[in-house]
Amino acid sequence: MDEKKILVVDDEEKIREMYSQVFSSSGYLVTTAKSAEDAIKILENERYWVMFLDLNLPEMNGIDLCRQIRRDYPMTICYAVTGYASLFELHDCREAGFEDYFTKPASLSDLLDAAAHAFTKIERWKKR
Repeated sequence: MDEKKILVVDDEEKIREMYSQVFSSSGYLVTTAKSAEDAIKILENERYWVMFLDLNLPEMNGIDLCRQIRRDYPMTICYAVTGYASLFELHDCREAGFEDYFTKPASLSDLLDAAAHAFTKIERWKKR
C-alpha cells in the first residue's frame, strides 16, 4: 500500500484535531471532515481505506454515511466512534458495515490498534 491514509469525520473540532495529531504522529496521513457531506466531497477526489466516523453528525448521521461509503467503496474499513452508545446503535452499526464501535472518550491506543489492524487486513486482501 502506497500511503496509509485515514479519514476522520467528526463535528467536534477538538476531536478532529486530537485524532489527526495521534494518527499523524504514528505515520498515517490524516484528513478530517466536519460533516458527512464534507466527507463525501473528499471521497470524490481521494481514496481512503480506513475511516473513523462519528455517529452523531449534523444532517446525515454516521450510520447513513457508512452505508453510502460501503456501497460505493466496499473494501473500505470504517469504525464508529460515538458518545451516544446503546445496543440498538451497535446493531445498526454492524448492519451498516462498521468494522468496530468505540465510545467516547475512546482510548487513543485502541484507535491506533484498530488502524494498524485495518491496514494489515487491507494489505492481506490486496495480495489475493
